Amino acid sequence: MQRLRRVFAIYIETCPDCGGTLRVIACIEDALLIAKILGHVRQRDEQEGSAARAPPGPAEGLLKLV
Repeated sequence: MQRLRRVFAIYIETCPDCGGTLRVIACIEDALLIAKILGHVRQRDEQEGSAARAPPGPAEGLLKLV
């Protein structure tokens, strides 16, 4: 973790959004395991159809009261 701070100036102990404290629960350094995990993530994203889309239009999601 100190390596990330020194080399890349990444502070993984502080949330970049709110400034709160974070804690590391795992540090995976085995290249084969990392590739396997990323493969599963990519596969999941492909199955979910995670392609970006435009936000809903003004009439979408509104109920018409008659």
